[in-house]
Amino acid sequence: MEDLKKTEERPLQSPSDPPKPLHEDDADEEDDNVKQLNECSSLYLSLQDCLINSNRNWKSCQKEVQALKACNDRRNKEKKKSEE
Repeated sequence: MEDLKKTEERPLQSPSDPPKPLHEDDADEEDDNVKQLNECSSLYLSLQDCLINSNRNWKSCQKEVQALKACNDRRNKEKKKSEE
């Protein structure tokens, strides 16, 4: 019965160390992906905001989806032209 009452000891954080996000690496990776979008990054972030505000309702965010798609299509066309 004594063993059941034992708790795990956790290392203490100093008060000056802010707690790190659970998925810090994921957040960093997402930031890098957004940066790669260049001129489309603001449209991507607008879409993310819309999805958050609409409880992930894609139908209500079609304006943002179409704007991001158009921007991405433009980028791809420009990239193909520069490679030729």
